Amino acid sequence: MERKFTRENFLDFLKTAVPNYRGDPDFLYEASEAAFAAIPSLSSQSPILARFAYSPAKIVFYLVGEHAFYLEAHPGKKEEELTKDPNYLSFLVSYALDKYYTNEHLSYNEGSFLSSYQPEVSTLELYLNYILRTLRPKRKGDPTSTLYVDILGKGLSMAHCILDLLVGGYETEAFSTWRTLHENECILLTLVRAGEKAVKSYLEHLHYALAFRGALKSKEETDETFLQIKEEMRLHALKSKDMKRFIEYGWLYEVEGFDEESGYKLNFRDGVERSAGLHSYSKVYEMSSEIAHSSPLLIYSRRSYFLLITLINLYESFFRLEKVFSSIYLGSASESEKKRYGALREAYYGELMAAYEKSKKRFSRLSSKEK
Repeated sequence: MERKFTRENFLDFLKTAVPNYRGDPDFLYEASEAAFAAIPSLSSQSPILARFAYSPAKIVFYLVGEHAFYLEAHPGKKEEELTKDPNYLSFLVSYALDKYYTNEHLSYNEGSFLSSYQPEVSTLELYLNYILRTLRPKRKGDPTSTLYVDILGKGLSMAHCILDLLVGGYETEAFSTWRTLHENECILLTLVRAGEKAVKSYLEHLHYALAFRGALKSKEETDETFLQIKEEMRLHALKSKDMKRFIEYGWLYEVEGFDEESGYKLNFRDGVERSAGLHSYSKVYEMSSEIAHSSPLLIYSRRSYFLLITLINLYESFFRLEKVFSSIYLGSASESEKKRYGALREAYYGELMAAYEKSKKRFSRLSSKEK
């Protein structure tokens, strides 16, 4: 069991952990003391709850959230009146403790094959955390200046999300998220390889997409953009029914080697994925799409199978994204930054590869048993 707060420690904790809190700190301290005092009684009534050591810090967070939400949801209530109402104090403590125990100790769990402490997860998570922290100040959300970094950052964020889902026991959900990650990496790899003309066209098609969804500033700008879209479609002998796929994939015309007569098409699998050199993933992508669209495969899935196929494809996507990171970021990084990343890579890249190979062997054994 963690030690409870003294009043002084509590106020310091609140100031540090919840810097934007604008409520009455003394009332919150009173509420936390009431919550901690209620725990022995709850534990004596429930053998299940008695098994758990409680976290004062987390209980305080629940109290902060409940109190702030109540004030926002009831604008007619004044805090100074509520803090003097013993019924409100009881209500606040009851809600906070109920949610704390239910969500922190008694939450629903699918049961997981993976732990966040296993190197299959912890090593990749370490890499992702390092790179995402490095990229954060460089991600401006401005496609005209930070397009590569923004796409790369979003892809690595999805990779982190996939790890969280796998640890939580949500294998099929993780696999369907990999589908989006794969789309992301294919766009990035295609743009990086194709260069400036493709990037310029991609940015134009982002503008077209805004016009298509009615998100431009004025009707005049929207009308002008649609005239431009129709003119470009005419040059490529496309019809009105092709507008949506042209808006989404028409930038591929500026990618060297994109030729519809050679089997390329304005879609993901025969357009972006093929241009990225990853068309060999088309069957895995198709399976992931079935999961994403809630086919019977989602409902009656083999969890161990989807754990491993997701983990393997996640590793492979990461390896490709890490190369892009190395080329984009490290090319302009300072010597000290390069040394830090070099030390990380030297220490952990081998373990990451070993975890990847281990997962492939496990998948191979599993697939052999099922034949």
